[in-house]
Amino acid sequence: MTARPVLLSGAPGSPYTRKMLAVLRYRLIPYRFLIGDAPAALGLPKPKVQLLPTFYLPNDKGEMEAVVDSTPLIRRFEAAFSDRKIVPADPVIEFLDYLLEDFADEWLTKAMFHYRWHYKPDIDRAAAILPRWRNVTQTEEEALKMGGVFADRQIKRLYVVGSNDVTAPVIEASYLRILDALKAHLETAPYLMGRRPGASDFGFYGQLTQLTHFDPTPMDETLRRAPRVFAWVDIVEDSSGVDPKEEDWIDRGAIPETIKSLLNEVGRVYAPVMLANAKALMNDDDEVRTEVDGREWVQQPFPYQGKCLAWLREKHAALSAADREAVDTILAGTGCEALFVER
Repeated sequence: MTARPVLLSGAPGSPYTRKMLAVLRYRLIPYRFLIGDAPAALGLPKPKVQLLPTFYLPNDKGEMEAVVDSTPLIRRFEAAFSDRKIVPADPVIEFLDYLLEDFADEWLTKAMFHYRWHYKPDIDRAAAILPRWRNVTQTEEEALKMGGVFADRQIKRLYVVGSNDVTAPVIEASYLRILDALKAHLETAPYLMGRRPGASDFGFYGQLTQLTHFDPTPMDETLRRAPRVFAWVDIVEDSSGVDPKEEDWIDRGAIPETIKSLLNEVGRVYAPVMLANAKALMNDDDEVRTEVDGREWVQQPFPYQGKCLAWLREKHAALSAADREAVDTILAGTGCEALFVER
């Protein structure tokens, strides 16, 4: 890392792009945000997996490489930049922050993708705007054509996140409960991790930039049910004015009930899907089938989320005995504890 601006490419309609841009702004890390074909024009390398955002960072040899995946990128920046960290120093709080970040990245994104490509008003808006974010100067004919092609491709990919007619009620009911839980928490603290943001705050924020501020169906639900959450997304957009102190993190001995409500949601919906997905991957099954919140859940196996579960378990196992006991005490009764039971 150098003092030069960090280079990244992405798109306003990408929740993970928005997540990382907010991280950079809060941490006061200078950056250049590249859209469309700008990376190719600069001769920047392509990532092995085409994901947004893509960061262009020097490797051990000083050569520029394309790097993706927001969660490890956050930890890389924690090591490279010393000020205004977003990973809590207390291992117990860090673990809770990591779990909630993972939940936002891997479960709340199901709601984002589902609402965007399941309902006609949301499909129409996404098809009209997303291609124009990539190239605002393209002709109207090109934009309309690209919008149709992109929408068709994304609708066909709904199976990837598990959105279908069977799972739709589970996803939508969970989104409403998440809104309620966030609304209640924000009545007590400005961020999930206390009076300063953690990685989980930016994970939730990234998905909510789309759910609360772009896609019409979940936006309407948010404004009716939790306008406080809508306002919070605008605030987290740029938290560079926050003056963080170590004592601003939540305390392991006084975890708010509102955080436990969010953990209850993790245990209620995310844990059973993650466990069923892991079982399907292990058995080389073609289908994940389980019950979530009393309803049937069916989707195709998702290898990346199998890795996410493995990483969660590794992080849990790496805690000291005392810290692991503290974490397990906090998680007891939420349903999250099932994630860490060896099967």
